[in-house]
Amino acid sequence: MIPELAPQPLDFDRLLKLRLVVARVGEMDLSRWWNTNGLLGRKGRILLSRGFPKTHRFAQARAVFAVAKARCHELFDPPGCMTLWSLPAGLEDQFDARWHHWLEEGEEWDSFFSWLEAIQADDVLNPLKELGLLTPDHLDQVSKLRRSAEGRAVPLPGICEATDEIITLLAAGFSRGEMAKPAIPYARLAS
Repeated sequence: MIPELAPQPLDFDRLLKLRLVVARVGEMDLSRWWNTNGLLGRKGRILLSRGFPKTHRFAQARAVFAVAKARCHELFDPPGCMTLWSLPAGLEDQFDARWHHWLEEGEEWDSFFSWLEAIQADDVLNPLKELGLLTPDHLDQVSKLRRSAEGRAVPLPGICEATDEIITLLAAGFSRGEMAKPAIPYARLAS
């Protein structure tokens, strides 16, 4: 009898990077998927750094995450499924608990946020590849994903668990969207 392997814990730094890239690409000055305009760009940094000198980068992120989550929920929110912006509650709680840690190491994230700020294209895949978050296998899987009939969603095949691999596909699946027409990638959960 083969013993079952315990599920691997999520890499929350990776999840933060995935969400940040999708959030930045989805802004009005790029793909126009949600109603923030360069908040993760230079404008947002200048605006928020006055009120939050040490934590403005994470304040920018929280604001865009909230808008992206609300927009995706408005467009497509299937029961019994997860999206990049709506993981199982326990994982969202763990992700939220990491904010304090990220705030403490804010200077270590400065170069990442500067890189993020400079994204100019409305493409999700290239920044994710540049960060080393996508493998050739991910790219192959994403190339096979299709939009649903109504065009608002991108289903991942099968029943899934929240793993780094699945969450990476949920992020990369946004590449199936179009300018001003996001398609929300989602995965069906086992229970």
